[in-house]
Amino acid sequence: MMKFSALLLVTLCFASEALAKKGFGPGEQEWGYVKVRPTSHMFWWLYYTTADVSSYYEKPLIIWLQGGPGASSTSYGNFEELGPLDVNLKPRNFTWVKDYNVLFIDNPVGTGFSYTTTLGGYTTTNAEIAHDLLECIKGFLKQLPEFADVPTYITTESYGGKMGAEFALSWYKAQQQEKIKSNLKGVALGDAWISPIDSVMTWAPFLLATGMVDTDGYEKINKAALRTKEAVDSKRWTNATKLWSYTEGVIDEVTNNIDFYNILTKIEPDTNQLTPMQRLVSEPTFAQEYSVFSQESLSKLMNGPVKESLNLPSNHGTQSNLVFSKLGGDFMKPVIHIVESLLNETKLKVVVISGHMDLIVDTPGTLRWVEKMQWKDANSWHRSDRAPLVVENIIEGYVKSYGNFSMYWVNRAGHMVPKDNPAAMAWILKEFTK
Repeated sequence: MMKFSALLLVTLCFASEALAKKGFGPGEQEWGYVKVRPTSHMFWWLYYTTADVSSYYEKPLIIWLQGGPGASSTSYGNFEELGPLDVNLKPRNFTWVKDYNVLFIDNPVGTGFSYTTTLGGYTTTNAEIAHDLLECIKGFLKQLPEFADVPTYITTESYGGKMGAEFALSWYKAQQQEKIKSNLKGVALGDAWISPIDSVMTWAPFLLATGMVDTDGYEKINKAALRTKEAVDSKRWTNATKLWSYTEGVIDEVTNNIDFYNILTKIEPDTNQLTPMQRLVSEPTFAQEYSVFSQESLSKLMNGPVKESLNLPSNHGTQSNLVFSKLGGDFMKPVIHIVESLLNETKLKVVVISGHMDLIVDTPGTLRWVEKMQWKDANSWHRSDRAPLVVENIIEGYVKSYGNFSMYWVNRAGHMVPKDNPAAMAWILKEFTK
């Protein structure tokens, strides 16, 4: 009987690998939609690993969640950060696919190729997003059940960290309750929007310390940040989102258009940017706040050859503005308590990653919420030594770990750590998936 079971498992593995498709670009792929609610459909795109293994399932499955909300994992994450091809369709040396199976999910609903046919089909809270992601994974595993036993890790960036933290907690609970057969092992929160106000309140001192503003600029930014904090403290969440945008406008004004994703990026002055007051009186939009994710080259790629190759029914990125606006009342809410629950109530690995030249989720702000977390091993983590992260005899950052929690400071990186310092990110992934 045992021999028959083993033979059946091997047969299933080879059958699944034989069914893998040629999608867009190199390697074997799978993709599809999951109906997560009556009018809401989430798109996923899997790249099987190109590692030299006898079976794909010998390697972990890594899930990638982009931020925004409204930024697409299948476009920006895939072609700008970690997929096998870059946006110019040239091979990427540090693609994660070399060592892992990589699953990109366009979330929340309305992001990328994910779509809804009704206004009520969008999400308005982080809990709703977690629900949809869990339904998506259930659908994915129903189509590819061979991955149920494969060690699986959620990796995230920016707002993706906020979504990914609650998703991980929901998934772990469902796994423990045997509502899903899976093997979730950990979640990585990369430059994550976990405590928005801690980021906003450290913008002014961070920019002053790095020489990006003078004392006058510091005062202007800090004044705007304090207004944002007042809204957060009084739980005026939608107003807090507007004031966050206003504060960004003040920074744009006093720095002549700094890059929020890496303060060292060479950038031209922007004479057409909205003034802080224009930002305050208008609704923040995805296109306004996140132009980096709306590049024409990416849009042409996704709505042209990618859509055609994958034979997809929906246009890419057309609903991103609504995704962002529908979450305007949830955008500035913290989820520190969710990360605390992950550390106190689960056995999952929890990793925080911070690029030291990121502004929008700056390292000082991240350290603020990390150091005030209340969890069972907090004191031991605080007392632990911070060690250098050395790759090929170069210090690429630092790490501080205790138990199932680690924080990584990444040198020469901004918001997009996989893109800015792929060598450090590869080292982190290796440790994370041990």
